[in-house]
Amino acid sequence: MKNFSLGALLFVVLFLATHFSEARLQGCKPSGNIIGKKPPPGQCNQENDSDCCKQGKSYPTYKCSPPVSGSTKAVLTINSFEKGGDGGAPSECDNKYHSDNTPVVALSTGWYSGGSRCLNNITVSANGRSVTAMVVDECDSTMGCDDDHDYQPPCPNNIVDASKAVWKALGVPEDNWGDLDITWSDA
Repeated sequence: MKNFSLGALLFVVLFLATHFSEARLQGCKPSGNIIGKKPPPGQCNQENDSDCCKQGKSYPTYKCSPPVSGSTKAVLTINSFEKGGDGGAPSECDNKYHSDNTPVVALSTGWYSGGSRCLNNITVSANGRSVTAMVVDECDSTMGCDDDHDYQPPCPNNIVDASKAVWKALGVPEDNWGDLDITWSDA
């Protein structure tokens, strides 16, 4: 009886964790997957606790993102848009690097929409605060685990990848930077 209760509890915990994880990736189904390759030594920039691809691991890819509404749910992540930062190359929208002290973001592929939001502002809300940030880049949900993507996995389909300035403006303590449920809207 004791083993059955422990097994049932474990099943419920796993079910809820999976359900919660799927809820964060709402709105569209994966379009494929990429099998991770081990990065060459020193080739994966782990600034801001960025993940490196793992040999043989399957990573989902997405061409879509959840529908945009007046208040779209997303996950805020942190990125450096500076030269040498974990963002890698210059920003897609203007082929420039941007200071970590400037409120700028990259959007998952579906929301980036082929660049249609480039250099437009969005409003990011969380923690009882809002900040206006400019879209300067794509967080690629279709590719990853290669040199062009710093050997990092593809972006999930619901990411607003933000500079340190966005995190500061939202009043999030620095030791909590990295992953935060937010809402965003076109400004």
